Amino acid sequence: MKKILIVDDSSVSRKMLRKLLETEGFEVIGEAVNGREGYEQYKKLSPDVVTMDITMPEMNGMEALKLIKEYDEGAKVVLITAAGQDEKKNMAKELGAVHFLSKPFNNTDIVDAINRI
Repeated sequence: MKKILIVDDSSVSRKMLRKLLETEGFEVIGEAVNGREGYEQYKKLSPDVVTMDITMPEMNGMEALKLIKEYDEGAKVVLITAAGQDEKKNMAKELGAVHFLSKPFNNTDIVDAINRI
């Protein structure tokens, strides 16, 4: 069972992702409301996969991705953000994101992305 860390400033998005992932048999081991907290939770919890929003207060998902990859180059991060942000998608891949999904996300796409990791 893969252990998942959810990083998103939206409590609604976190709740939806948690419900979906737990229903699909994944273990959600933590949640964070911004990139800084997500980075700290990553170091503390060592999840198998991180789902991370890009646009968040205090520290965005791109900055958190960079820190996580510096800490653990093998980290598996799936970035999720608003549609139409191709520039961020390319930057995310350069920084080491394993997948990039757009909101509103399709449940099947998220589950498939995590299963492929």
